[in-house]
Amino acid sequence: MTIAHEEPDSETGAGASQSSLTLPPPATPAIAIASVLVSMALIAVGNGLMFAYIPVRLGAEGFPPTWAGGILTGLSAGGIAGCLLTGPLVRRVGHARSFMILSALIVLSNAAVGAGTYPLLWVAARALYGFAICALFIVAQSWLNDAVENAIRGRVMAVFYVSYVIGLGCGSALLGFVDIATAEAPLVGIVFTALSILPVGMSRLAQPPAPEGATVSLGRAWRISPVGVAGMLAVGGLSMMIAGFAPIHATAKGYSQQEVATLLFAMPLGTLLFQIPFGWISDRTDRRYVLVAASLLVALAGIAAGRFDGSALIVVIAIYVVWSGTSESIYSLASAHANDRASKGDLVALSSSMLFAWSLSGFVIPGLGTLLTALYGTQSFIYVAILIAIAYCLFVIWRLMQNEAVPTEETGTFAPMSAQAPPPVDLAFAGEDEAQQQVAGAEPR
Repeated sequence: MTIAHEEPDSETGAGASQSSLTLPPPATPAIAIASVLVSMALIAVGNGLMFAYIPVRLGAEGFPPTWAGGILTGLSAGGIAGCLLTGPLVRRVGHARSFMILSALIVLSNAAVGAGTYPLLWVAARALYGFAICALFIVAQSWLNDAVENAIRGRVMAVFYVSYVIGLGCGSALLGFVDIATAEAPLVGIVFTALSILPVGMSRLAQPPAPEGATVSLGRAWRISPVGVAGMLAVGGLSMMIAGFAPIHATAKGYSQQEVATLLFAMPLGTLLFQIPFGWISDRTDRRYVLVAASLLVALAGIAAGRFDGSALIVVIAIYVVWSGTSESIYSLASAHANDRASKGDLVALSSSMLFAWSLSGFVIPGLGTLLTALYGTQSFIYVAILIAIAYCLFVIWRLMQNEAVPTEETGTFAPMSAQAPPPVDLAFAGEDEAQQQVAGAEPR
């Protein structure tokens, strides 16, 4: 934090006393904030490419789809470790060094994938990636939340998530321009990850104070917001099933490398198309009604995905854009609903517990999907996603009948987020005073 001192005043002779006055710190320069946003967007490009490359390369090499599912499950397992271990890492070395360490781990992960098509090695490599990318999100979000003022926090975080989603889509599109028989894709991923270190390395963004520990208490979080916690449990699995198994299934169905790249490039558009209108409506009514509508659309899109499975690419793209966009919307809506119902003293436990619920679901559900893929084929993920959406929809309807909504004037402002990233964690690693200050003036995440 910058401390400003006044120059001596020759007219009043009060320079000595005025020099000891502490003025409010100046606003963080926009370019410093942009350094974190640009770094994460560059990482997203490489990550989107690798996400698309792995199932296509495995399919081209003749490996069964269960290997791709197992690799996805390994990624999710690494994500759980990232959620649990990021706090100690940041407390030890700080945000900037943590960011560079984690970026280096992603480089190592991509290098291992580029060493050759060795599925067991890839499981370990993607678990390392899962740890690093989850931790990177936690570091970046907590860094940004410390740097930006309350008045613009919601907008900055919205730009953060949207830019990452766009980066994922652009990275997926790059699959159509690389030779999957070589290590081109991992090399490109390494280049983008290495480039991402430069903006942060050259940034003058102030280092936040060392974060304090956070307590995970699912029981307490459930008492605060059953719909919010259930939403994280639902969407953690939904996101990994839809975004993770879509390229696996498309490859198994015989779609070409370019077609898979086009599908994965288009899917993030659904996030941008659906979250804004859903959020606008949810700010003006009970968010649970919007959650019911979103989960119903997820179920209907899943049914359409099964009905038109293997159809023309344009039909599949249209269905998956709706499917992906509506499922991602559940993430943002459930998070906003939970924050609406939390008191000041509950926010730390709620934020960390929601993060853990999202991570746990993102590990368990893909593992189930991989098992079902081995038994019944890659189309199994479609039916798992449908069942999750229907179950959550029914649960929200039941909760609507049990208790009243939070008055609209007492709710916060919706902010779009991506379900392919951890929930906001600024409060999960904030001290009590900071958490209360954010609640008093910040836009709820």
